[in-house]
Amino acid sequence: MVPFAGHPAVVGIEPGQSELVVLAAVDWALAVGASALHFAYVDPDRVVVAEGRDGSVRHEGLEPDAADDGWRDTEADLRARLAALLDPTGVRWAFHYLAGRPDRALTHLARAVDASVFIVGARHPGAARRIAELFAGSLAAHLAQHQHRPVLTIPIAVVDWADPSDEWAK
Repeated sequence: MVPFAGHPAVVGIEPGQSELVVLAAVDWALAVGASALHFAYVDPDRVVVAEGRDGSVRHEGLEPDAADDGWRDTEADLRARLAALLDPTGVRWAFHYLAGRPDRALTHLARAVDASVFIVGARHPGAARRIAELFAGSLAAHLAQHQHRPVLTIPIAVVDWADPSDEWAK
């Protein structure tokens, strides 16, 4: 295990995800004196061509002959959103655009930066998500089962167990 104090965290993010994941990661970093936060988006529609020792990857689309620069827009949007949330905090951070299987890509990055923990958001509730997780499993579960770093899962939807109309309270 890598000590929390003085070591970075790897934070998995997605386009359109609640900013609670980013804000919780900042809170964690400030609480434990983390050296930095390494935010990463893993694009499942791209494949890794080469992995760098610094955690970076060279990647290409699933169809290498097709023109696909759309990922650059996603990267720029995520960087801009992170900068707006993080720059005022004073916390050191970096962004990594990765490819392939999320658990493997995040584990590679964590090894490269000597991270002490993964921080990921829980999935939004819903029947489609539950079915997808039944077959593919959750990222948090894959990370927790296949490597040695702890996984901090941030809830992004409030479940009110006392509210009978809440889908998850049934």
